[in-house]
Amino acid sequence: MLKYVYDFFEGDRSRADLLGGKGANLAEMTRLGLPVPPGFTISTAACRAYLAQGAPPAGLFDEVNAHLREVEARLGRWLGDRHDPLLLAVRSGGRFSMPGMMETILDIGLNDATVGGLAAHSGDERFAWDSYRRLIQMFGRTVHGVPAEEFERELAAVLAAAGPGGPGAAALRDLVETYKKVYAHHVGHDFPQSPHEQLYLAIRSVFESWNADRAVLYRRREHIPDDLGTAVNVMAMVFGNLGPDSGTGVAFTRDPATGAPGVYGDYLPDAQGEDVVAGIRNTVGLPELERIDPVSFRRLTEIMRTLERHYRDLCDVEFTIERGKLWMLQTRVGKRTPAAAFVIAAQLVDEGLISADEALHRVSGGQLAQLMFPGFDLDAAPVPLATGVGASPGAAVGRVVFDSAAAAEATEPVILVRRETNPDDLPGMIAAQGVLTSRGGKTSHAAVVARGMGRTCVCGAEAVRIDPERGEFTVGDRVVRAGDVISIDGSTGRVYAGSVPVRPSPVARYLAGELSPEADPLVAAVHRLLGHADAVRRLGVRANADTPADARRARAFGAGGIGLCRTEHMFLGERRELVERLILADTPAERDAALAALLPLQRADFVGILAAMDGLPVTIRLIDPPLHEFLPPLHELTARVARAEALGEDPGRDGALLVAVRRMHEANPMLGLRGVRLGLVVPGLFAMQVRAVAEAAAQRLRDGGDPRPEIMVPLVGDVRELTAVRIEAERVLAGVEGAPEIPIGTMIEVPRAALTAGEIAAEARFFSFGTNDLTQTAWAFSRDDVEGAFFGAYLERGIFPVSPFESIDTAGVGRLVRLAVAEGRAARPELTVGVCGEHGGDPDSVEFFAEVGLDYVSCSPYRIPIARLAAGRAAVRPADAPSDSR
Repeated sequence: MLKYVYDFFEGDRSRADLLGGKGANLAEMTRLGLPVPPGFTISTAACRAYLAQGAPPAGLFDEVNAHLREVEARLGRWLGDRHDPLLLAVRSGGRFSMPGMMETILDIGLNDATVGGLAAHSGDERFAWDSYRRLIQMFGRTVHGVPAEEFERELAAVLAAAGPGGPGAAALRDLVETYKKVYAHHVGHDFPQSPHEQLYLAIRSVFESWNADRAVLYRRREHIPDDLGTAVNVMAMVFGNLGPDSGTGVAFTRDPATGAPGVYGDYLPDAQGEDVVAGIRNTVGLPELERIDPVSFRRLTEIMRTLERHYRDLCDVEFTIERGKLWMLQTRVGKRTPAAAFVIAAQLVDEGLISADEALHRVSGGQLAQLMFPGFDLDAAPVPLATGVGASPGAAVGRVVFDSAAAAEATEPVILVRRETNPDDLPGMIAAQGVLTSRGGKTSHAAVVARGMGRTCVCGAEAVRIDPERGEFTVGDRVVRAGDVISIDGSTGRVYAGSVPVRPSPVARYLAGELSPEADPLVAAVHRLLGHADAVRRLGVRANADTPADARRARAFGAGGIGLCRTEHMFLGERRELVERLILADTPAERDAALAALLPLQRADFVGILAAMDGLPVTIRLIDPPLHEFLPPLHELTARVARAEALGEDPGRDGALLVAVRRMHEANPMLGLRGVRLGLVVPGLFAMQVRAVAEAAAQRLRDGGDPRPEIMVPLVGDVRELTAVRIEAERVLAGVEGAPEIPIGTMIEVPRAALTAGEIAAEARFFSFGTNDLTQTAWAFSRDDVEGAFFGAYLERGIFPVSPFESIDTAGVGRLVRLAVAEGRAARPELTVGVCGEHGGDPDSVEFFAEVGLDYVSCSPYRIPIARLAAGRAAVRPADAPSDSR
């Protein structure tokens, strides 16, 4: 029989796949001899079995009972005992942290009989009845879906009637009776009095919470697989709500917002842990614990140092103090902002805890991208409306909304404003530019989830008085209503009325060469890690750039050349008329005249780009799109011609253009007359472009430059197409005096080219994968049509974990790439192979391309630093390392 249940002393952190992250770390702390309440973990395998068959696997609860008896024997207390009852906490814990997404139930074991025993043993009747009402509320909501507001309404009435000291034991006892009625009304039967039945139902509800809507949504956003399942941790209850010598808190071994060393976290005296995470009461800073309970504070900081050195990373811990006794309830490698990730990684290298290679895997390309976003120009900012806790850095501007549904449905940027957030707010948090709460601190639900998603967040802005029913909040006598624009600064915690101007981030300015690496600790950390990535990476990084300005920007960002220069972009604007002349030409002489007019313009473009990339390769793609894309739209021309004819006027040039557009109209232009086909059908078009490249290179040589152009033929599907273009191009190149050797290669962007790569390599000096079109043709997708039509439904249903246009489809399109690389290099060992689709800037895709053995990736200029970092990570990636998006 499979083993499903493990005592905390049976596991360790290496077994997170089986025990979940929380269970594995509880086991690790137990092994380290830290004060962890006794308990056991029900494995993720049990959850998967439960979800597959709709019932607990055979023997599961027998195992649970056996481990429960061991916990009882260790503590000398028993579940259901009327005199000194053992109470249990039941918490979820998946392989990857999903804060607040699944369920927790505390105080399992309380009933009408044991509540008296708890009161007698604790000496606090009020505490006992408050714990009982918490159980009914959490159990009812979690196990049976009783609306939380039903309980909250009754609790609010009791609190309103109570005096300054809060409700007494009698009022809470009455509230328990009211809660029982609410429970029975919604569930159809009384609250279960059997502690073991409570435990079994709680375990089942945690299993089922794996597929709760918010958990599914969170996994989809974080690219966490749906088939992992969650573990369930069952632990003896310890109580932070037993008076002033008790409390609960969450702590970080370093600041999760900035990475600065120190004591960071929140503490809430006389409270349970859920009170801190929910943000329903404002906490005190963790340093205040040193004044309240210096002994526990010293022990806590000792444990935090132990954990950080043991895990070699920022650790996030949850703890409870029960009448002066410190208990550790959880630890994990803490979520952090992108800025903190870079700073901490560099610090840990300096402290000798990790290597520079490992530091690369503590940061990601996605985090670097966030650091390049602009921040507020504080010199131009008005007086803050309010100030809270800067919980997740960034600059967010948007219209105020007060509920998650409004945020999710918004068509313009919004700021979600709440007293506190809860897991049901996840859709709104994803959709909003930022989150503002009036309660909570750096460890509240809003803060933790926002940091994990890279959302700007300000918490605990106590001056903000929120009235969601009226759709407004007030600060003093200032009223801000739904739809008004506010700005929030997640670094300083400041809240501004209106829109605050932004300025470039320090990291973006450093990458552009405007700031020195010593500008601040964050810039220094980015410089250091990016420099190490450049030192170890084997994959080159080039840019997709079509103008000298783009080329200069790309070079400043660290590009090692241009992997894609789209020549069709040079035919727009004022030059469109010359293309129209080419299309309307009736004779070879007219066509040649149009091409002759385009030649010097193309040559000048190439001179500028080659100068900007002097000494580096520049891959120039011959014109790719169908020519009719350079003409006015069919409906527009039809209307103009019809109007002229109705007025009895000569449509003139419009009439000729309309004839041409109708002649060239295609049902599916993506699969029509474009790319190499266009070059073979329109005489002289490719020859003009090749001549412009060669003459530009010759001019750069005469001017003392070091031009390194490469000519790329698009959309080749058969080697004979490439042969015909290559022969003509070499004839043109041979006729340009002073031109350097210019290699000719092709884009691999249709499946047939990938499948016949060995043949094509005989005629090509290099391959460059056009993964955008390769994805479209491999999937039979027209990107412009399908993304708005059904991609959302595919992502919603889990058919796509991520759009194949966002991250390379390794199983399908990736297999074509792998095959083409292998067969191309078998035919031509010296073949240079790169990728020029926008997948070249996606961190996960970059790691795949490195593994396949490409020579370079190419992407837009602003994604170059991201690709450099991802290429470095790929070079030192351990075999079991998670992908960048994880």
